Amino acid sequence: MSLLQVKNLVVEFPHRRGTLRALDDISFDIAPGEILGVVGESGAGKSLTGAAIIGLLEPPGRVASGQILLEGRRIDNLPPEPMRKIRGRQIGAIFQDPLTSLNPLYSVGRQLIETITTHLPVSPAEARQRAIQLLRDTGIPAAEQRIDHFPHQFSGGMRQRVVIALALAAEPRLIVADEPTTALDVSIQAQIITLLKTVCKERGAAVMLITHDMGVIAETCDRVAVMYAGRIAEIGPVHQVINQPAHPYTKGLMACIPDMEADRERLHQIDGAMPRLNAIPPGCAYNPRCDRRFDRCHAQRPELMAAGATRAACWLHDAASVQAVGEAA
Repeated sequence: MSLLQVKNLVVEFPHRRGTLRALDDISFDIAPGEILGVVGESGAGKSLTGAAIIGLLEPPGRVASGQILLEGRRIDNLPPEPMRKIRGRQIGAIFQDPLTSLNPLYSVGRQLIETITTHLPVSPAEARQRAIQLLRDTGIPAAEQRIDHFPHQFSGGMRQRVVIALALAAEPRLIVADEPTTALDVSIQAQIITLLKTVCKERGAAVMLITHDMGVIAETCDRVAVMYAGRIAEIGPVHQVINQPAHPYTKGLMACIPDMEADRERLHQIDGAMPRLNAIPPGCAYNPRCDRRFDRCHAQRPELMAAGATRAACWLHDAASVQAVGEAA
């Protein structure tokens, strides 16, 4: 059974000129112990998907339709207080900037202990020992002393480890990690990636890893969902999506990654830009930038369909469309 199920999720933002649809019919699931990567350009809807799952959509954004289920229980329609308890106890969140997650006026120990005692039936003394162990588990040296330090006394990489410890404090079943390695240097990135993989393996937690870094995706994830203009363009096993991408947008993303063995002076780029929410074209949203588009791409929006080992929202994988194009040619 899937630990997290997202079914036909639609997120809208009411606007004076109408309603903007930021997420349009998103569906995916994550199994216990699995890491699902979510990748795409800025504005694709990656972080918004994570915010909807953890119940932190910024007003006036709202879940307009669809369902989010955690261990079979629907959570997208819960009132704020029950959702807050789930967010601390069953869902952990790791954000890009650790300073936005940590209170600068409290020691990291106080923040960890408060989180633990709020969600678990333990005494303050037991919570402190648990907090020290969490800091050790996340690779912070001299945890017994550093637990009483304040966030500004930690480096960026160490602060991110504290945030991960905070996310793990109540033993959540799901972790939503939004760009957790972006602000860190490469060696620290590798350590954080290893830590996330260990959490999955040892605790059986599911992780939704939001990033724009395909290297992090390749190193960390079991499956990957590629997003474009508020929809999933392709989803499947990470090595299949990277090595044999089925959607033209995914192929473009892969081609943009520098190849150390290739002898070329210029990197590939995808011409154009992602459309604004109020100017998404009819048909496939990617069609203005796609060099393989044909008539149906302008008229009908494709749903996810079988494309080898993955699923892609592209008419190139619809037998009837391919046959029609061949006959027209």
